[in-house]
Amino acid sequence: MGIARARITSRSIFAAAIVAGTIFIVPSLASANVITDWDETATAIVAPMPPYSAQRLMAIVDVAMFDAVNSIERRYQPYLAQLAADPATSKEAAAAAAAATVLASIDPKTAEDMKAALARYLAAIPDGQTKSDGVKLGEAVAIKVMEARANDGADAPDDYRPRTAAGVYVPTPLTAASMWPRMKPWAMTSASQFRPDPPISLKSEEWATDFNELKDYGGKASAKRSEPETETARFWLMVGPRAYHPFVRQLVIAKQMSVSESARFMALVAVGLNDALIAVFDAKYHYNFWRPITAIRNGDIDGNPATNRDATWQPIDNTPPHPEYPCAHCILSGCVAGVVSTTLGSGEIPEVAMTSPMAPGITHRWTNMHNFTEEVANARIWAGFHYRFSTRVGTGMGIRIGKYTVESIMQPAIETGSR
Repeated sequence: MGIARARITSRSIFAAAIVAGTIFIVPSLASANVITDWDETATAIVAPMPPYSAQRLMAIVDVAMFDAVNSIERRYQPYLAQLAADPATSKEAAAAAAAATVLASIDPKTAEDMKAALARYLAAIPDGQTKSDGVKLGEAVAIKVMEARANDGADAPDDYRPRTAAGVYVPTPLTAASMWPRMKPWAMTSASQFRPDPPISLKSEEWATDFNELKDYGGKASAKRSEPETETARFWLMVGPRAYHPFVRQLVIAKQMSVSESARFMALVAVGLNDALIAVFDAKYHYNFWRPITAIRNGDIDGNPATNRDATWQPIDNTPPHPEYPCAHCILSGCVAGVVSTTLGSGEIPEVAMTSPMAPGITHRWTNMHNFTEEVANARIWAGFHYRFSTRVGTGMGIRIGKYTVESIMQPAIETGSR
């Protein structure tokens, strides 16, 4: 069952979008709200950024919207800031201003675009004290959240040290996100809190099985991988917020969540995804395990008689520039599954349909979170990027991080009878 397009009313909230580099206002679904509108706007704006930087900024946006809305309604414990606010203050104005303020920090051009986009968005809200108070509140909360993350380690220099013998060449592209293991977590107590056990032994039967599965099904010229498997591998070459935020927004709309519920749900996902990235890069750079293209081209030196070298083997696309273990796509999809299942009380969900910029014209659909995470895991094997054991470990880590996030932050407020 797909998500039906709702009738657009004169009271519809508007969403900002980017087309050909220009931000403009288009009607949104009547069942969407300010949170999904501005999460969608943010996803489009950060798309050109490196995926890890983009995901960090999405968390700042979603947390700022949550704390702004929650300062008014106070249904949950704040993530960071709970400012004084009249209960009549416009939640829509507060959330929109919070998101726009964060996005305006990207660069001067985006700041001008956000000023105009926010003005157009606010035009749908009646003028008055509640609206102006909402704008001031949203701006103030956004500034506090940005200040809290200003020195979190995301901009630390890349000091990854390739291990080699003196004088011996190694591939020279810079690694990605090597500073993330030292970044300040959002909900976790430390980057290593969910660090997994080491990769399996290269001399084991499991290594040989996973090595040969990937060699057979993950190669660019694989004769065993089916056309649907190739399509799925390419579908999940997409990275960053556009790979997961649209999925969650559809659940918000399908579940008809209130603004307050939406703000918390989107913020939990955004926080969880960032902690999942911190955790996965902690493990990747701790274990420094070789990628399939390296392992398969060196299958004669791993000490396992059941693995054979293929001197010219290549994956479907360029291998991501960081160590292999565990699978990052898997920990991210697992985290979404953990947040969704814990928050909604079930892994069964209304049908979600998504497209991918890496597989034009293709739509994938899911009705439960297990199938979603399984597809992502298989896609990374069929793309030639990850071993089966690494996808299993990554998915499991993600599910635990998602569950931990929901159970650790933004808990329901304790009723005291006064504000």
